[in-house]
Amino acid sequence: MMFNDLSQKSILVTGASRGIGRAIALTLAAQKAHVVFNYRGDEAQAKELAGAIEAAGGKATALKFDMTDFEAMKTALDGYYAAGHTLQGLVNNAGKSKDQLVLRVKPEDIDDLMNVNLKATMVLTNYLAKHLMKAQGASIVNMSSIVGLMGNTAQTVYAATKAGLIGYTKSMAKELSSRQVRCNAVCPGFIATDMTAALPDKAKEEYAKSIPLGRMGEAQDIANLVCFLLSDASGYITGEVIKIDGGLYI
Repeated sequence: MMFNDLSQKSILVTGASRGIGRAIALTLAAQKAHVVFNYRGDEAQAKELAGAIEAAGGKATALKFDMTDFEAMKTALDGYYAAGHTLQGLVNNAGKSKDQLVLRVKPEDIDDLMNVNLKATMVLTNYLAKHLMKAQGASIVNMSSIVGLMGNTAQTVYAATKAGLIGYTKSMAKELSSRQVRCNAVCPGFIATDMTAALPDKAKEEYAKSIPLGRMGEAQDIANLVCFLLSDASGYITGEVIKIDGGLYI
């Protein structure tokens, strides 16, 4: 489905180098959107992604900053706006996981996941809020996880960060709604990515058995939903937490 209004929008996608983030970036490009993405330091990788976005039909802008380097983040975004650009959408997709049984979790492990998955998203979104409030029909999409809703063994810290994003999403939706800025969260289930591809076949089969639809999802499934939430087609949807998990958590 094409969302014609996306061709008029510039959208920042964090963590766009691979997996779900890359699928989102390329799907937005196919909608003729201007895709802005951050990268940490691999110039060749950033150039490759920009080329793929443009080949898919979109416009690409790469901003160099690490999500946890808040000064670099601010400097890059200040430069982007100073050049006369705008943003009408934000996809907070960057994140990481580290599976550990609770007895092995160290304080520094908690700090690491909290900083990347929750704090960085909050700092970035808070900074951009003043700009998004000036935009026409701006939309924020936060990438949570089904684990943030149902929990999971050996993922206490990861689950806490993703649950935190849900609370943040709902609060931002209430706070920014008067300025017509929408904020929603997406909770993917088991999605076929590089990370899940590394799992043994038997493990993947067992995971599939727990999913009513009988299979893992594809990154494209998530990208399709995100495009809808960024478009005017979802203009009356805010503060929602949308599961996309094949029925795993009903």
